[in-house]
Amino acid sequence: MAAPSHRGTSQRPFDLAAAAPQLDDDGRAARTGNLWTCVAHIITGVIGAGVLALSWSVAQLGWVAGPLSMLCFAAVTYVSAVLLSHCYRSSPVVAGGDGSEEPSSGSKARRNYTYMDAVRELLGRKHVYVCGTLQYLYLYGIGVAYTLTTATCLGAIKKSNCYHAHGRGAARCGSGEGEQHLFMLLFGAAQLVLSFIPNFHSMAWLSAVAAAMSFTYATIGLALGLAKTVGDGAVRGGVAGVPTNTSAQKVWLVAQAVGDIAFAYPYTIVLLEIQDTLRSSPPEGETMRKGNVLAVLATTFFYLCVGCFGYAAFGNAAPGNLLTGFGFYEPYWLVDFANACIILHILGGYQMYSQQIFTVVDRWLAARFPESAFVNRTYAVRILPGLPRYGLNLQRLCFRTAYVASTTGLAVVFPYFNEVLGLLGALTFWPLVIYLPVEMYCVQRRVRPWTATWVALQAFSVVCFAVGTFAFVGCVEGVVKKRLG
Repeated sequence: MAAPSHRGTSQRPFDLAAAAPQLDDDGRAARTGNLWTCVAHIITGVIGAGVLALSWSVAQLGWVAGPLSMLCFAAVTYVSAVLLSHCYRSSPVVAGGDGSEEPSSGSKARRNYTYMDAVRELLGRKHVYVCGTLQYLYLYGIGVAYTLTTATCLGAIKKSNCYHAHGRGAARCGSGEGEQHLFMLLFGAAQLVLSFIPNFHSMAWLSAVAAAMSFTYATIGLALGLAKTVGDGAVRGGVAGVPTNTSAQKVWLVAQAVGDIAFAYPYTIVLLEIQDTLRSSPPEGETMRKGNVLAVLATTFFYLCVGCFGYAAFGNAAPGNLLTGFGFYEPYWLVDFANACIILHILGGYQMYSQQIFTVVDRWLAARFPESAFVNRTYAVRILPGLPRYGLNLQRLCFRTAYVASTTGLAVVFPYFNEVLGLLGALTFWPLVIYLPVEMYCVQRRVRPWTATWVALQAFSVVCFAVGTFAFVGCVEGVVKKRLG
């Protein structure tokens, strides 16, 4: 009897250990993200509303400058992402011999969970204020842009079906401002529901769906552009792009096109949040850098195909939004399906960006009002029979409702798709995508001034500053002209 008793007592500790939750080195629940979830998150953040404006951007720039600009922004995005991926862990460093110093491999390296955490840790509080203002303005602006895009897509589906039933250009198929406003309100209602997803880590399924949708509609746009080009038997467009009456008009259009491309690429703002979802083995930085390569290659391929085939198909008449500008009418069901995919993708993309604001506000209010039941108390509510109870927090209910309502309201007031995208991209391109990652990398790796690495990074920053300023001025001119005109 002794033998069975011995086996029984030795088994209990093993079972308890197996049942214990797995924790990472920071005491949080073990992260489970891998290379493919990383790529899915990146693609969800990158391939969004901006891809549909690329044909218009190429049309303004022409056959040489258009594709070249997309390749340049792809390279800039990749460099920026690599620099920032080194800043996820703020670790001690050991001296190197090339003007920089390598982080040590100690396991106690502090994690920077968000972009703001990295700025605070590596650059100090002064930079945090500037970074926070621009970052949250950008994230908020994306909510406005995505609301505009969804309303346009819903209107395109309605108009496409009407054209199919009553003929192209039928008077009854027009849509007024009231209808567009209704579509925006419907999107806002859907986002209000989705905004109660607890946090970024709970969004893997939504990112996977959104990434699949982005590839689907980009592929449809590519296929339709290719089919029209082959069917017409000619490649439209020219080297100089769309002609204008004055040189000033051309400069402003080029600036807006550059701003649109700048908006279409970078995902730096959410990179560290994505990296924080990755498991620690293999190291997060290694997985992130592989994910950067795959994601940038995939998005650049799609961007070039969609932008260039759209321009080849329509030439200087390329619409501002490839699938909603009605360059394509048939097959109407395929155009409808593509627009539906855009809407599904944007439902996830809106949340991927907005969840960062929600998280920061939740944490700040909890720290500011630790005794407040309104802020901290959670009520178990059963929303639907058969489903687990949902933890309802009144502060989250009020803030997230106000947030979604405000983005919807601004979209109603400023319904200018291309100009809004370009303005957002140009405003944040240099400070958030270039300057801060460069400075953080120099601090993290202790790059000494006037070494070859330092000079190269500063030159990279200065060139990107000039490009971003040019695009910003042009996009401001475009928004003011549309609003006053």
